[in-house]
Amino acid sequence: MAPVSAVLTDIEGTTSSIAFVKETLFPFAREALEGFLADHGQEPEVAACLTEARRLAKPGEDAAAALRRWMAEDAKVTPLKTLQGLIWRQGYLDGRIEGHLWPDVAPCLRAWARAGIGLHVYSSGSVAAQKLIFGHSAAGDLASLFTGFFDTTTGGKREAASYGAIARNLHLPPESILFLSDVAEELDAAATAGFQTCQLVREADGTQPCDRHRQAVDFPGVAGLFGLPLPRAAAA
Repeated sequence: MAPVSAVLTDIEGTTSSIAFVKETLFPFAREALEGFLADHGQEPEVAACLTEARRLAKPGEDAAAALRRWMAEDAKVTPLKTLQGLIWRQGYLDGRIEGHLWPDVAPCLRAWARAGIGLHVYSSGSVAAQKLIFGHSAAGDLASLFTGFFDTTTGGKREAASYGAIARNLHLPPESILFLSDVAEELDAAATAGFQTCQLVREADGTQPCDRHRQAVDFPGVAGLFGLPLPRAAAA
């Protein structure tokens, strides 16, 4: 294996529990949607989401109805993901939401950043939502550890071309980038693009192991498999 110079990580099921996303973030956005649109619908960023939602909606479906349907379907649609991020931002800022991270994640991220490993995120959640979950996490503000954030505007997470685009954006050879995810199809796409891959198999999330990729139960396990630094306490 080539030495790892950068780590690209998924969020849901990888750094954070699926339950946090499904049971905290999604319901929060769903319940706040109508009031948020009423209060902020004329603001340029929100108005742009509504315009794009109308373009993608079914015939006869207005933007709000399309957004509610996509929420119910957990659709990876960019205007929905952007709008969810805007709604969550308010919840994080006023303290109603705190970003969940598995306890093993923050110490490893800090150790890797200290060692000069580039840290990046690729999630179906918007870049704004990614920065919020790490910036207002239970382990403190970790957003500054990351230098690259990628979402569905880069392309689908199950498409090899998306990972090629990320490698070009980072100006790194694909084989020097390690992609972490719990989803086998995302790892397949990254491997096709030449990335190193590791599946996070979180027991609490019920992840189904995939023998096409190396597996770890936590971030120290990833470090052991790929020669990355361990946190000082874990290394002692």
